[in-house]
Amino acid sequence: MYKRIIKPLFFLLSPEKAHYAAMWWLSAASKIPGVKNVLRSQFEVKNKSLQKEVFGLHFPNPIGLAAGFDKDARWVDELACLGFGFIEIGTVTPVAQSGNEKPRLFRLPADEALINRMGFNNHGAAAAAEKLRKRNSSIIIGGNIGKNKLTPNEDALSDYLTCFEALKEVVDYFVVNVSSPNTPGLRALQEKEPLMKILSALQERNESQQKVKPILLKIAPDLTDEQLNDIIDIVKSSRIAGVIATNTTISREGLHTDSETITTIGAGGLSGAPVRKRSTEVIRYLKKKSGNAFPIIGVGGIQTAEDALEKLDAGADLVQVYTGFIYEGPSIARTICEGIIK
Repeated sequence: MYKRIIKPLFFLLSPEKAHYAAMWWLSAASKIPGVKNVLRSQFEVKNKSLQKEVFGLHFPNPIGLAAGFDKDARWVDELACLGFGFIEIGTVTPVAQSGNEKPRLFRLPADEALINRMGFNNHGAAAAAEKLRKRNSSIIIGGNIGKNKLTPNEDALSDYLTCFEALKEVVDYFVVNVSSPNTPGLRALQEKEPLMKILSALQERNESQQKVKPILLKIAPDLTDEQLNDIIDIVKSSRIAGVIATNTTISREGLHTDSETITTIGAGGLSGAPVRKRSTEVIRYLKKKSGNAFPIIGVGGIQTAEDALEKLDAGADLVQVYTGFIYEGPSIARTICEGIIK
């Protein structure tokens, strides 16, 4: 039904309008008594073989919703009914910002992909924290944190610490985002010296808390092997919990969409099926080169159970979907979970 009727209707709208329209309908339906229970019965798959213990947290299944879909934690309770094992909110920044100019989200149907240059549009860390305090669901929540666009890189640590303080009581784990291509200069923070400074300071603050929360680093798929070696060293030295591999790519290689369309769209991070192979390569490299030293959440091009199993077999402990959710619909977590069981 989703692919035959609902998706074609939503694809008549611009991607950003379709996103908010879909979530408006889900939110409206969820307000009707009993609907959330019906959704859970349709989309949740409960099976002991799916359960995972990763960085001290118990996951009912390994399929999560990646950051970027629910930036402000507006729809956590509704999305929790769709069978996900965990949800990552954000990226949030210390101060609210509107993001880049529209249009900033583009579909590539021929490639089952998206290009986005959203630019960390969000209402700020404090607003997200307030939403999470009011949630009813008990689903595991990750908090993806970043720096404001106007914050110079030399002051980035202050932004990450501010977000950490705002969210530390309401999320189960943190993700440090230094790999989005849509905030000018942000990816420079993936270099060894600034990244070590940020992660070490965050982990030091984290370890001073009564309850320590896992901190993960989200990396780009465009890193060289030498840079990945640096990532391994940094993760070990800073004592953070693990890595999310990978974010969107700036590469446009191997696309079926015509080059004129790609040129017209312009800058932004590419996600979806074209990223699948590279993100799996990064997972496999990190797992082997580090000697399985830390957990990895795999993300990039996951649409089917086979895609998820590819990531898990490469060394991922958990996986996340985003673009696949757009193309496959609300049953994606259920379908993947059922496929993994088989």
